[in-house]
Amino acid sequence: MQANEVRVEKTARGYDIRIAESFNAAVPFVDRHIAEGRGAKPVIKTSDGETVTYAELAERVNRCGNALKGLGIGPGDRVLLIVKDCPAFFYAFWGAVKAGIVPVPLNTLLRAKDYEFMIADSGCAAVIYSPEFAGEVEPAVAALTTKPRHALRTEGGERTLDRLIAAAPAALAPHPSTPTADCFWLYSSGSTGRPKGAVHLQRDMVTTSQRCGVEILESRESDVFFSAAKLFFAYGLGNAMTFPLWVGGTAILLAPRPTPELTFDVIRKFRPSLYFGVPTLYAAQLAAMDQNKPDFSSVRACMSAGEALPADIHRRWKAKTGLGIVDGWGSTELLHIAISNTLTDQQPGKSGRPLPGYEARIVAENGQPAKPGETGALHVRGPSTARAYWNQAERTAATMLEGGWLNTGDTYYQDEKGYYVYAGRNDDMLKVGGIWTSPIEIEGRLIEHPNVLEAAIVGRADADGLVKPEAWIVLKDKAAPKGADAAALEAEFREHCKKGLAPYKYPRWFNFVSELPKTATGKIQRFKLRAG
Repeated sequence: MQANEVRVEKTARGYDIRIAESFNAAVPFVDRHIAEGRGAKPVIKTSDGETVTYAELAERVNRCGNALKGLGIGPGDRVLLIVKDCPAFFYAFWGAVKAGIVPVPLNTLLRAKDYEFMIADSGCAAVIYSPEFAGEVEPAVAALTTKPRHALRTEGGERTLDRLIAAAPAALAPHPSTPTADCFWLYSSGSTGRPKGAVHLQRDMVTTSQRCGVEILESRESDVFFSAAKLFFAYGLGNAMTFPLWVGGTAILLAPRPTPELTFDVIRKFRPSLYFGVPTLYAAQLAAMDQNKPDFSSVRACMSAGEALPADIHRRWKAKTGLGIVDGWGSTELLHIAISNTLTDQQPGKSGRPLPGYEARIVAENGQPAKPGETGALHVRGPSTARAYWNQAERTAATMLEGGWLNTGDTYYQDEKGYYVYAGRNDDMLKVGGIWTSPIEIEGRLIEHPNVLEAAIVGRADADGLVKPEAWIVLKDKAAPKGADAAALEAEFREHCKKGLAPYKYPRWFNFVSELPKTATGKIQRFKLRAG
């Protein structure tokens, strides 16, 4: 095989992926399209009217890589990206990869203290950020004793990334690398505490783009991809960047927070064929559809990840739009989806089965394989697993197990047909009356009530020190009831749960809030609810 070549061959067993021993991921994802005649084709369209072609992308990636090298940033150095969903994200990410530099996209919704931690933890050479985030990024940099060598805005000044790109040479040879060399990092979302830097390899984006993008979603060159999940999120990085680049498609980027109204407008205007959301947004969109009738006629498939999709949302979405939702499970450590439903096999309330090339097992409390229907710790093995957590030897050893297995931290069981069913985080499971109880099951029942928009269940000790379910609820009108109104709703919801669940599973306490604490990727931070 030639350097940087990838061969995907259809066999009787499925697809085989072969990657050259000398390999830089920027070549098949960016450079290849020029040789294949896509130079004039739009690769990016933004919601505010900008269009970038494949030829423009390739040139600006080269210029950006040269600009970073010109700043004295070398192979293996980290560059943190706190960049909105815009073309500059592509330029900085792929320019770094092509130059042998390690890009590290960060959550753009964090605060200065969070950025201060990750800048220090990564030991980065540079921070690149959109001007919108200066109010949090710049104080973070200023507070550090040891600062990164460079802190650059993407635009809006004299010494900014766009100016450096414009002045840099337009030709750049790919830095020599291998499929198993470090390529980029993603920090975990922090659903259980401090984020960890997951170190991903050059081959990982090839694996996820082929296994999920092509083999599950059947994505192709004619597809237009719109991901409401942002680029900094492992799920969004695939949906909005690597999936379209892998097949030669077009990505639609929305920079602001994806409200139902904005997403409806983007879908109407740009007519994507593939739409990627998260459960929280699907729920909000369904609520908005009572007043707004969006046009989904261009969309051939929808996908959801980030948190288990309640069966009721799946059913209501299909009733409203005529479209099913391909629900999948993945993690930052695995880069994208590893267990999923498919276009033709969608099981509401279930995560599906492992993707081609991935394996899963459920380990019971006694360390033995769980029996069908028995909950246990989900372990997954696949070719996109992160190499390690940066500077976290103990947490790496606890998560990345012998034999290539990843201890996901999630609790699952398999039903009688072999589908994987999510039962919560390992530390979210409740033992009520001596019986393990999934918060997801109770939340799913609450969400079926017509007045409930979102729900979260955590464990709380009663006067006897015994754990019982406690509910945190966002009503559809977002208003928190008080007094007699709250008491009436509590009684109604309690009865609703008792009618649909085993008697011991109903919530003993109810809290009404305007929103639930979440990571930017849509995962409920139950540890915050447990802390009160």
